[in-house]
Amino acid sequence: MEGKNANLEAAIDQLLNVEKQMRFAGDVIGTKKAVSDILQLCFEAKDWKSLNEQIVNLSKKRGQLKQAVTAMVQQAMQYIDEAPDLETRIELIKTLNTVSAGKIYVEIERARLIRRLAKIKEEQGLIAEAADLMQEVAVETFGAMAKTEKIAFILEQVRLCLDRQDYVRAQILSRKISPRVFEVDTSKEKKKPKEGDNVVEEPPADIPSLLELKRIYYELMIRYYFHNNDYLEICRCYKAIYEIPSIREDPSQWIPVLRKICWYLILAPHDPMQSSLLNSTLEDKNISEIPKFKLLLKQLVTMEVIQWTSLWNLYKDEFENEKNMLGGSLGDKAAEDLRMRIIEHNILVVSKYYSRITLKRLAELLCLTIQEAEKHLSEMVVSKALVAKIDRPMGIVCFQVAKDSNEILNSWASNLEKLLDLVEKSCHQIHKETMVHKAALKV
Repeated sequence: MEGKNANLEAAIDQLLNVEKQMRFAGDVIGTKKAVSDILQLCFEAKDWKSLNEQIVNLSKKRGQLKQAVTAMVQQAMQYIDEAPDLETRIELIKTLNTVSAGKIYVEIERARLIRRLAKIKEEQGLIAEAADLMQEVAVETFGAMAKTEKIAFILEQVRLCLDRQDYVRAQILSRKISPRVFEVDTSKEKKKPKEGDNVVEEPPADIPSLLELKRIYYELMIRYYFHNNDYLEICRCYKAIYEIPSIREDPSQWIPVLRKICWYLILAPHDPMQSSLLNSTLEDKNISEIPKFKLLLKQLVTMEVIQWTSLWNLYKDEFENEKNMLGGSLGDKAAEDLRMRIIEHNILVVSKYYSRITLKRLAELLCLTIQEAEKHLSEMVVSKALVAKIDRPMGIVCFQVAKDSNEILNSWASNLEKLLDLVEKSCHQIHKETMVHKAALKV
């Protein structure tokens, strides 16, 4: 064993002399070959300690060529999977990280090394450490890294932040990816780089396609919005997933997604965006494949009061079944929020048909007590979903909008204008008739 070590050291010393000569001569190819041979000798001898030492030693040589360092790091990365145990693997990754730190020409290799180390940490259950490691790298500034690899790296950062329940940082990181980046036409031929441009490296084989990354991105955003119970944004994320061609082609994939779109549309508070999505979903041909949901959406679009008890009895099983579908359950508060949305819909319907109504009658229409009806109505007024005033002593709700003095004056002015138009038309008609009759008399 000692003889082998002596032979290895002698061979390394010989190659180090060659490397020194080549380095001082500025011979890139020769230096790269000498560095490569040193690493290969250490690897073949399975002397991992010497391998780490030589990597650090070679990188610190005076006037070391960038190309040689890049080749050395890339070659050593191939040995990581060949390491006999986890400890050796981690040691080699850490050594390569130290060598590549602060060197812009091996920034992509460093990012890949950190990702591998973070994966190992995650497998060990150290999610916080893995997330901290990943956040050290800002891949969005790497010009030579492939777009798909950048996106995959940032998505991994977001996922680890969500796993450690750091929702603020997850949102900040997710904003580094613009949703428009997924809308690029992949069928177009890639342009050849011009002279002087940065050559973009090909992504590794394990990096998913752009459309697959789009699905992962929106699934992570669903997890983030689910934490805030932001139903409308969750619905928009599912809508984006639904538009992916591979999902549109497979009914077993798009039916669960469309179900989720319908549920979250109903759970979302009433606003112009929700209304627009509701109408566009109803116009979708595929909604006919799930008739129960089509009927439910039509009920919300129709300006009629919905009876909560009959609706819940009809859709309770469908609601419970969502736990077994794609994306899991709709959330702990979903059933309560669904009831709230139906009450809000009913109040909006009543406000369309009545200008004044008693609180007692309103409570009867909503199937609530007078106190509950008043509470829900007050909440909608506060959130500016509708305009209403409650006369509590009289027990009357007034849905009419109070006009200010300018509006009243404007309405008077328009009424006067209409009146003058009518007078003018009447005068014209009278004059016309008079002329006709005078002509008849003359004849």
